[in-house]
This record gives sequence, structure tokens and C-alpha cells, in this order.
Amino acid sequence: MSRWLINLEPEKEPRRNSQEMWERYFTPASMEVALALLDEHCDHARIVAGATDLILELERGLRPEVKTLIDITRIPGLDRIEIDERGWIHLGPLVTHNHVAGSPLIIDRAFALAQACWGVGAPQIRNRGTVAGNLITASPANDSIPPLMTLGAQVTLRTAQGERVVPLEEFFTGVRQTVMQKGELLTDIRFPAQPTRSRSTFIKLGLRRAQAISVVNVAFMIETDGQTVKDAKIALGSVAPTVIRALEAEQFLAGKLLKSEVIAEVGDRATAAAKPIDDLRGSAEYRTEMVRICTMRALRSLAETRERESYPEHPIMLWGSEGIQVRKALSSSYEHHNGQPIETSINGRPYVFKKGWRKTLLRLLREEAGLIGTKEGCAEGECGACTVFLDGVAVMSCLVPAPRAHKAEIVTIEGLARDDDLHPVQQAFIAEGAVQCGYCTPGFLMSGAKLLEERPHPSREEIQQALTGNLCRCTGYYKIISAIEGAASL
Repeated sequence: MSRWLINLEPEKEPRRNSQEMWERYFTPASMEVALALLDEHCDHARIVAGATDLILELERGLRPEVKTLIDITRIPGLDRIEIDERGWIHLGPLVTHNHVAGSPLIIDRAFALAQACWGVGAPQIRNRGTVAGNLITASPANDSIPPLMTLGAQVTLRTAQGERVVPLEEFFTGVRQTVMQKGELLTDIRFPAQPTRSRSTFIKLGLRRAQAISVVNVAFMIETDGQTVKDAKIALGSVAPTVIRALEAEQFLAGKLLKSEVIAEVGDRATAAAKPIDDLRGSAEYRTEMVRICTMRALRSLAETRERESYPEHPIMLWGSEGIQVRKALSSSYEHHNGQPIETSINGRPYVFKKGWRKTLLRLLREEAGLIGTKEGCAEGECGACTVFLDGVAVMSCLVPAPRAHKAEIVTIEGLARDDDLHPVQQAFIAEGAVQCGYCTPGFLMSGAKLLEERPHPSREEIQQALTGNLCRCTGYYKIISAIEGAASL
């Protein structure tokens, strides 16, 4: 059993040819180099920041025109969250959803945005997915857009020749369509910090508690003068081709007291602004009614000053003991192609890969390194069976391009034990009988181990937060949670 838990047993499986998803892959060391590359290859290039959507589109053949990827994740300073002398908050293009969810500045001065980012995907997804990418993807269901719209956000679009600033409300032109032109890179998201007398909240309706796309979402920001609403901003997601403002509801709310009849009227007026469609997640009729319900719930929580009740005091990030996501910069720009190897460290050992650079990190580990403990369950970031540590941070390796491993440090399930001693989480899985079919087990072990590194004595709720990105098809969650509780006591 112990050998199986650390995945040392040989595995027999048919070897398949992985799709080669790009022809050229650049890792620039500076923004200037990135912009020059984008200018040169703009007809066939895409930027890699998180790539959690892009990888899926490439694997499914939805972007046949994309031949070149430009990975900006090694450029230093692009993941900063700062406030300037004017009181405007700035998010760099590499700011992830977890960066936002854990930022004291955002929680204090743009709370609805923190709520929205905390509800995106699962910890491993939030460690890769960026707010900038969420905007550029331009789905009307994307959670970060409504709160940024209520904040009056602007985006800076830069090319090798210059830059322009676009208000977020003018950025989207349709479903998954924006005003971005060829050669443009989103380099900054900025918005004024909430006034001290304002409060905000975000409510998301999904079909499950985590890893859910919004059926409907609502962002609210109100500024009050005593008990009276002085100003209101309301944005609705997943109910129109783009995220929309409920302008009539905003105008009605201004100057009103937050009484039950006012809240009901705001709900009705917000509903009138929505023009939803039927799709797999819900009917237009259901969405229309839930706009009203979610609007009223959001406004009631603000009226009763309880909008922050459910937000965790210390969100679980799966970043480890450092409490921060560290990006390792490269000393010079790099292009991966045949003959230019990926040099990396896996489980403390150096590896050099002369092929596999057109694959995902998951397939590089399994097919080139022969480390088959990391499992492919869904290959789309839904199940967590492929969880590994990339530079100390838990990620879904199926959504990471293989070249990101260059000069990085990776830990897989095979490296969790040290000197033939099982990790406490592995020991606890044996003691609790937390394994059923076992396919999901490597991912659960990796998430559990990173959780205990970050929070040595987690509560049950924190354990559940840490495991939201891991699915057990055998429904063995009770034993798994008990095992991690037991590991915390070892």
C-alpha cells in the first residue's frame, strides 16, 4: 500500500501522441521584448499569463490560427497590486485571482472584487488564472468583470508603438469580443479605491459550490449618507451578451432608504435590464427570476452590513509556508524549439528535455519524464488529479504549458515522501482508509500536503476550501477530510 500511495509501481497504459499545440514558444525577460515579439507575430500569436482558457482552446482546436505563444509569466513586477497617490488601485497583468482574494488592500477598498475572485475555480486555478485574462476572455459569465465595472475600472492597452486607456464599459463589444487590436497587450487594470463611506458585495449563483461558472452574478457598490443611499452601481453578469449595468435600478435607488419595499423595487428594475438566453446552465426564465433574487439578497446584505460574514479571514491559497506566490524571473529571453532544451528541477533532481516543449506540463511529466503518478483525469482543470507544485505553488499541470518548467522547481507526487519516509498526509490516508479506486489520490495528497505547509492546524472548513479543486468519483470525501485532519495532528 505505501508503495502505491507514492506511486512507485510501474503503470501500463497505451502511449498516445500528444497534440503539438504551438509551433514557437517565447519566454521574454522584459515587457519591451514581449511587445516586440507580439508586434512581429501578432497575426498568429497569443500571450500566456495564466493560459487556463487558452490551453483548452488550443487542445480542442478552437484556435487554429495560433502558432506562437509569448509567455510573460517570467517578467518581474507584473503581479503587483498597488495604490497610487491619487487613490487609484492598479493590478498588473500577472495578478492572479488568488493575489486579489488575499490582498488586504482589495479586501478593504474593493471588497466585491475580492469576493468575485475568491469564487473563481479552485485554489490551483486561482494560482494561475489572471484577472487580466478574465477580462480578455470576455465571457459575460466571468466573475471579475461586474465588480470592476461598478468600480469604474479602466484598462491600459499597450503596443510596441504606444498605449491607450479604455474604460471597462467600452472594452467589451460582444460575447468573447473586445476592442483589443492586433499587437496590443493589456498591461494595467486601474480603478479608484472605494470611498470610505461606500460598501460593495458580489453574489454568484452557480450549479455547485466551487468550480462553477456563473448562472447569474450581481455586483453592487453603494455609497451612503447615514441611512440614505447617495449613489449606487449595479452590474449583472451572465444575463446578456456582455456584462451590463442596471441603470434604472441605480437611479431609483439613489436617495432612498434601504427599506424592504425599496429593495423589492430595485430587484424588479434590475430584472428588467436583463436579457438572458437559455443554455445548459439555466433557462432564460430561471435566470430572469434569479436576477431579482440575487439583487435583493445583495442589497439586503448591504443594508444589514453583513456582506463580509462568509468571507474567510485567511483564505486558503495553496501557496505554502511563504504565504506568497513567488515568480522566478529569467536572466534573458528564451525561445523554445527543437534543439533548445527545457532545463528544470523535478523532485530535487535536474532534468533536461530536448523534446516535449509543445505539450502541457502534465504530458511532459508523464510522457517525457516517466513520472506517471500525476494523473490525467479530465485534462481541463476540473478534477485536480494532475496537481503539482510549480515554484512552490499548487497548480493544475494540465493547464500549464511545458516550457514554463524551464529553470523552475517542480514537485510531483513521487517527490512527496522524503528518504523513504511517507509524508504525514500519506501516512494518514493509509490509517484512515482514505483510498478507494485511488485515481484521484495523488491530487488530494498534493493539495493536502500544501495545505498543511500553509496552515499546519487547519479547521475542517479550511480543509474543504483546500480540496475544492479535487474531485473523488468514488465519493470518498469523508475519509479524505478525516485523513488530513489526522495528518495535522501527527
